[in-house]
Amino acid sequence: MGLLSSKKAVIGMALMIVGTLTMLPGMLPNAAQVMSYALAVGAGALTLGTWLVGTSEGGRPV
Repeated sequence: MGLLSSKKAVIGMALMIVGTLTMLPGMLPNAAQVMSYALAVGAGALTLGTWLVGTSEGGRPV
């Protein structure tokens, strides 16, 4: 079974991309306080996406 054939894996990959892009503005040197809140949202999306990709296949997730 391929990685792209699982709906759970595709959603997870999309969340990983969105989470990474959400975190980028908050990592800039002169970021505003509001952008640091985006770090928490981005980290949550990245974590959820990673979990979805990791558990999309059968067997034990690593």
